Amino acid sequence: MNASLYGRPTLAELVEAVREFLEGEVMAATQGNVQFHARVAVNVLKTVERELEQSPEEQPRHERRLAELGVADDAELARLVRSREIGDDRLPQLVEALRDDVRARLLVSNPAYLDHPA
Repeated sequence: MNASLYGRPTLAELVEAVREFLEGEVMAATQGNVQFHARVAVNVLKTVERELEQSPEEQPRHERRLAELGVADDAELARLVRSREIGDDRLPQLVEALRDDVRARLLVSNPAYLDHPA
């Protein structure tokens, strides 16, 4: 069952409606500083839309990667990396987990970065 406590419009639909209003109405009717800030707001809303779309799939994957590394959260992982407590035998697993996390974050923040290999 796919019932939502909050019904319609969904959070994603609300964000999309505001983004479309800013893109279609506000940006076309303004210029200069107001248009610039509207463009920034549109980019923020696009990021929110991508996170709403990706998070249901990526959050459990992220949590699984942390569990496989034996840490509870990102703060513990950062501490583990900074202190160099992870053994050399686990470095490939760490690198793979970090690569997967960075890719997931880029898919939300700016997917265009994934189109340009380093």
